[in-house]
Amino acid sequence: MKASLHALVSRAIDALRSAGTLPADAEVPAFVIERPKNRAQGDFSTNAAMLLAKPARSNPRAIAQALVDALPVNADVASVEIAGPGFINFRISEVAWRRQLGEVLAQGSAYGRNDTGLGCRAGVEYVSANPTGPLHVGHGRAAVIGDCIARILDANGWEVVREYYYNDAGAQIDNLARSVQARARGLGPDDASWPEDGYRGDYIVDVARAYLDGASVEMDGQVVTAARDVEDLDAIRRFAVAWLRREQDEDLAAYGVGFDVYFLESSLYADGKVEQAVRTLSANGHTYEEGGALWLRTTEFGDDKDRVMRKSDGSYTYFVPDVAYHLSKWERGYERAITELGADHHGSLARVRAGLQALDAGIPQGWPEYVLHQMVTVVRGGEEVKLSKRAGSYLTLRDLVEEAGRDATRWFLVARKPDSQLTFDIDLARSQSLDNPVYYVQVSHARMCGLERQLRERGLRFDRDNGLAQALELDDEATHELVAAILRYPEVVATAGRDLEPHQLATYLLELAQSFQTYYNDHQFLVDDADVRDARLVLAAATRQVLANGLGLLGVSAPEVM
Repeated sequence: MKASLHALVSRAIDALRSAGTLPADAEVPAFVIERPKNRAQGDFSTNAAMLLAKPARSNPRAIAQALVDALPVNADVASVEIAGPGFINFRISEVAWRRQLGEVLAQGSAYGRNDTGLGCRAGVEYVSANPTGPLHVGHGRAAVIGDCIARILDANGWEVVREYYYNDAGAQIDNLARSVQARARGLGPDDASWPEDGYRGDYIVDVARAYLDGASVEMDGQVVTAARDVEDLDAIRRFAVAWLRREQDEDLAAYGVGFDVYFLESSLYADGKVEQAVRTLSANGHTYEEGGALWLRTTEFGDDKDRVMRKSDGSYTYFVPDVAYHLSKWERGYERAITELGADHHGSLARVRAGLQALDAGIPQGWPEYVLHQMVTVVRGGEEVKLSKRAGSYLTLRDLVEEAGRDATRWFLVARKPDSQLTFDIDLARSQSLDNPVYYVQVSHARMCGLERQLRERGLRFDRDNGLAQALELDDEATHELVAAILRYPEVVATAGRDLEPHQLATYLLELAQSFQTYYNDHQFLVDDADVRDARLVLAAATRQVLANGLGLLGVSAPEVM
């Protein structure tokens, strides 16, 4: 409806141009169609007249009147009013409300999807944890945010590729291998010869035991079999990485998260991509040598200081393979590349973008897009929960899912804006009360499914077409609020995809469930009057469909019974 009204106002503006009221060469600022907070101001409102007043050299109310007079007649618009300094308020006809509700039911699970990104490719990278230990709660937040972004972009018509970047090279992997080797030798973290930066969790014991037993792990279509040789550090490294990658994959699968591409950092070195990127940057004149190191002039591209690319010992700093990796995304046709990271990675963003610009490969500024999430604090009984026996130093994602359940864990970790601090209350997430937002939304869905069961049990019939044809009691506040909330769903999907903010969808679903609850409390559904019964069941069916669709985009189940 907002798009339809925007088109009507645009046609009215064109009419003012033709009439000379608005100069033909006047630049028209972008106007918006919004929902007023106060229902007395109508169903929708536009600020077009106030923005047009200056180019028209007139006052806003006069331009508003001219726009209203020039608006094409449309059956969807019941009335138009001018308010305040020049707002134009629209009231939508009941015919339009009924038609849109019919679209909800007719489109079913496809309702809310659009073709904004049709024909375009988006790569979404998330989690990308080092294969050195179990996933922690912060990885869980990254996983659900990235997964939901991918689902929402898909609903907006994008061809989405979900990608996991494995940092399988570098010092942390060496620390992992040495930790497993130490355990295989029978050493513990308290022994004097334990690696200085070794991993101390009990999972290292599991890996070492599997290595000594000669276990096999499948990775990337290949089977990695433990050599059982305690002195073969390379063999230990390969096995440990494969073992922990499998563990992480299993945790993510149980969490409802999957990927299309697993990209190995080591492949960038093996395929010469890092060296090629460095040669290109040097050939383009954006590097210099100083103090035995190779530097990139990132200040030419907005960074606060130049950055070392290759250290004096010949090794590369960590942002260099990131540049090569993101170049590969560009070369793979990602028109939109989104990377979900923890906020602690903020410092590397400017230098990666600077490196991409310095490649002179046609990559637009601001590419890739970054979504950064803040830390998660988990509490139980009012006390912070920090440690996991298995991990040794942090709470694992598996622990949280086992305690709170997958649905609640996903909801709670995605329901707030990513850049906000998050406190995960296990007691609240587990509670079957209306204070628990995910439980509230799921109960609302189940309640509507219960209406359908009761209808069958009583031998009553639901005539959808009759329900759509009946008056919708739009003079009733709860009814009007519910209908407006139902029909806002496609707009929320589009906006959440544009802004890369899946929490908008969670907020909306809770508001829709609350609107339905208000309506449910004020109205009986299974009444004897078939016309009234059908009209109210149409609202319940449309609400149920939207809740199911929205929960699906969050990867949360829509139970029929609770």
